Amino acid sequence: MTVRVRFAPSPTGFLHVGNIRAALINVLLKKQEGGEFILRLDDTDLVRSTKEYADAIQDDLAWLGLNPDEVYRQSERFDKYNAAAEKLKADGRLYPCFETPDELKFKASMQLKRGKPPVYDRSSLKLTADDIAKFEAEGKTPHWRFKLNVPSRVEFNDFIRGSVSLDMASVSDPVLIRGDGSYLYSLPSVVDDLDMGITHVVRGEDHVTNSGVQVQIFEALGGSAPKFAHFSLFTSAKGDGLSKREGSLSVRSLRDDEGIEPMALLSLLARLGSSDAVKPEMTLEPLVEDFSFYKFSRSSVKFDVEELKHLNAKILHMTEFDAVKDRVSLDGFSEDFWQVVRPNLEKLDDVNFWWPVAYGDIDPVVAAEDKEFLAEALAVFPEGELTDESWSAWTSAVKEKTGRKGKQLFLPLRLALTGQSRGPEMKVMLPLMGANRAKTRLGGNS
Repeated sequence: MTVRVRFAPSPTGFLHVGNIRAALINVLLKKQEGGEFILRLDDTDLVRSTKEYADAIQDDLAWLGLNPDEVYRQSERFDKYNAAAEKLKADGRLYPCFETPDELKFKASMQLKRGKPPVYDRSSLKLTADDIAKFEAEGKTPHWRFKLNVPSRVEFNDFIRGSVSLDMASVSDPVLIRGDGSYLYSLPSVVDDLDMGITHVVRGEDHVTNSGVQVQIFEALGGSAPKFAHFSLFTSAKGDGLSKREGSLSVRSLRDDEGIEPMALLSLLARLGSSDAVKPEMTLEPLVEDFSFYKFSRSSVKFDVEELKHLNAKILHMTEFDAVKDRVSLDGFSEDFWQVVRPNLEKLDDVNFWWPVAYGDIDPVVAAEDKEFLAEALAVFPEGELTDESWSAWTSAVKEKTGRKGKQLFLPLRLALTGQSRGPEMKVMLPLMGANRAKTRLGGNS
């Protein structure tokens, strides 16, 4: 059996970290099993779904290297959903209801007052043909509910949660079709999973009850449910629920505003909530090799943007010049420069900060009490071409001439030469900036 998994976002907004975690876990399973990864755009909401968001979803997946083997759009498959709905109606599993939202809300409140769960009372099953004709004559259109098999339990083995048993008597018959004729999530999803041969449905734990309902829809349509894995959801670093509408956690924002590298995000998301320690990986292969549902915890998972940024810096520190040379728009950008500044980068754009430090004009930081010291340092500046040994030889000479040592020796030199109190090692930065520029910053041409 070929493993076929799917990622099914709605193109009503940009992908966020929770979406990407779902896509990534599906891709890791697909790659480990040699299967296929399906992108299904759940765009049955024709008002809120846009081409802009659909294109953005595919662009974001491509940027992360999570490319689908097949792409489907639910908006192009209504004929299949209509046929499934007609079958369920003919079999008596899909029935019309005419209650208004206010009426349903009142019913639920009355059940709660009686100490009962707010489960739909199925009163619409008692409607006669005359009752339905009367409602329709009044201009009312029905919404359609799926008749669950009750009393019964739906049981399945979840790869993360273990044995799951759901009492369907505690669940309302779900609405599958709205009063305006549009479909809710469940029916199109089941039809597509059957039609596309999906073998594993991997998604968040907020869908566990949905899975129980969908098992019965699968069976009502003459099919069998796929295998399930429901992973725990993200919380913030403080343990609060993580809002899916948090704009700062969209892939676009993390990439464009925070400068996050693809493998930094994937390295974090692949191992969060598992028994494996999070560490930077340069390719997907180690993540695929280590992947196992049995490593996932059922506890909530804390997502911390600061942890992601820290991981991003580590990724950049490991990145070779060839991987970035076409991404940096600096005339003369070289491997020598990259090797010098790479250990000090938090995001790739930081190279633009260090470029003028090495090759441009800066404002040297010189305290009044250090002016004489810098003049003495300039007097013993190395002659000839600067090398990696020049800094050590020079500072030794300065120490001998001035008597300064430690921070009082090194910090004024760094501040004058770079304008910064910290940064790349001076033994490699000094040859990069060159003797003339160094002497000017020390006050040689002032």
